[in-house]
Amino acid sequence: MREFSLPALYEVPADGNLTDIVRRNAAQHPDVAVIARKVAGAWQDVSAREFLAEVHAAAKGLIASGVQPGDRVGLMSRTRYEWTLLDFAIWSAGAITVPVYETSSPEQVQWILSDSGATACVTELAGHTAAVESVRDRLPALKHVWQIEAGGVEELGRLGLDVSDATVEERSSLARADDPATIVYTSGTTGRPKGCVLTHRSFFAECGNVVERLRPLFRTGECSVLLFLPLAHVFGRLVQVAPMMAPIKLGCVPDIKNLTDELAAFRPTLILGVPRVFEKVYNSARAKAQADGKGAVFDKAADTAIAYSKALDSPSGPSFGLKLKHKVFDKLVYSKLRAVLGGRGEYAISGGAPLGERLGHFFRGIGFSVLEGYGLTESCAATAFNPWDRQKIGTVGQPLPGSVVRIADDGEVLLHGEHLFKEYWNNPGATAEALADGWFHTGDIGTLDEDGYLRITGRKKEIIVTAGGKNVAPAVIEDRIRAHALVAECMVVGDGRPFVGALVTIDEEFLGRWAAEHGKPTGSTAASLKDDPDLNAAIQTAVDDGNAAVSKAESVRKFRILSSQFTEESGHLTPSLKLKRNVVAKDYADEIEAIYAK
Repeated sequence: MREFSLPALYEVPADGNLTDIVRRNAAQHPDVAVIARKVAGAWQDVSAREFLAEVHAAAKGLIASGVQPGDRVGLMSRTRYEWTLLDFAIWSAGAITVPVYETSSPEQVQWILSDSGATACVTELAGHTAAVESVRDRLPALKHVWQIEAGGVEELGRLGLDVSDATVEERSSLARADDPATIVYTSGTTGRPKGCVLTHRSFFAECGNVVERLRPLFRTGECSVLLFLPLAHVFGRLVQVAPMMAPIKLGCVPDIKNLTDELAAFRPTLILGVPRVFEKVYNSARAKAQADGKGAVFDKAADTAIAYSKALDSPSGPSFGLKLKHKVFDKLVYSKLRAVLGGRGEYAISGGAPLGERLGHFFRGIGFSVLEGYGLTESCAATAFNPWDRQKIGTVGQPLPGSVVRIADDGEVLLHGEHLFKEYWNNPGATAEALADGWFHTGDIGTLDEDGYLRITGRKKEIIVTAGGKNVAPAVIEDRIRAHALVAECMVVGDGRPFVGALVTIDEEFLGRWAAEHGKPTGSTAASLKDDPDLNAAIQTAVDDGNAAVSKAESVRKFRILSSQFTEESGHLTPSLKLKRNVVAKDYADEIEAIYAK
């Protein structure tokens, strides 16, 4: 199939904007908890009425400070209650939010705030403020900087005391559906980030149709979602706006270091994350079982869960014997895993990278279905996702209702719909190229099956052509190799080379446990063990598993374990954790050469 679409389930209001959501919630669900915040270490509910009052108080402060309709306001913070509060406050002042990753360098901060022409910026921590101040002489438009941890939100409240309710209501109503809501700077793997202009229409079309298609997951007064993704990333914004549209309760946490504790305390019914989160849950559970001498039981339970999930897709369903084994393991293993995920949820939505069929079947088999989706900044997050009632594991689902997915002659995935971005800020050339012929050209390669389910097989610009002329899409094998508990990152190489190779980094969290189990010295690191035969044999099993998914010509013949990690700080990963392949290839040129040395 070359093209597939679904009818819209939600009609975008032509004269509305995203501030309508919080006003509607306060009017229709005044006492319903729409968001929660941490106070003295405990979750505290905030009702729709209370949230609107706080949004308007902050918006009045922005207005009193001189923020004008259409002004851009930077927001540099980790994921927290105040991020969501300020996002809606900026919109309520008639302005446009410009997210800045809290890990951004001063040079990146300068580029985003100067390119967008931001007149104000809110930071979270002193380090964020210092980054902004260090480049302030190159930001002539920037008039104000407030810091959340220095009482910035409270200061806005005081500044706006003399601004009337009528003024903020008027400002809130200025923007129309086709006006910009935010400029999200893509964390590009090459070159400077481009400012992606997403309109109020983009978010309405995206979040409205997601909520309607997944309505059982968004039941007002019953459901809740815990957000731990960065809100500077468009996927995080989807997780923020969609629950507000439903509305269901939203909780925000700044990182995933204590995610297990946060899940246990908040007990969400829905989780939205990236594959690495679900890989960590699986690998941690397996490692704990092995440490307790129950590794064999866990592995049998995992195999049963996968077999059970696969049987759900067959006409006859699971056999009586499989159902019996599944019931036994549900008491012994699966219920404990669901408890780790909060104990109340049955579904998660995963995006950002492929989850992998084995992990998809495992989670569905334990009673916690991970619905895979696919999208880009330019598509306001998800442009395809698996429906809750017709999941097809191994695909990223069907198109967002109201949108179209087309496969070009060269295999590129093309998109059309109201959820797409308006333009790249100050970059008409890039806009024209990306939206050629009225379709957004994603740069991804994919296929559609007979039911309109999309599979992503690689990136056009990342296709490797070996010396023998074989085209290799790295994503398929990299994802399989990276699923191994010991593997942090994997990058396939081989462009113009006689065979495919790979660079592998080691997950330090699991290395210590593995080293102890295999009699290695205490304090062993990837650098000290990179030539260790046992570690290399373990990584070879991961490579063998990856090779099983591809043809012999596409398989990894040799690999090198690296002493260091690919991180955002090292410049090898984008803030959304995508590999900067050209940077890795340059910095590890000697390691790549060693793969092909005779």
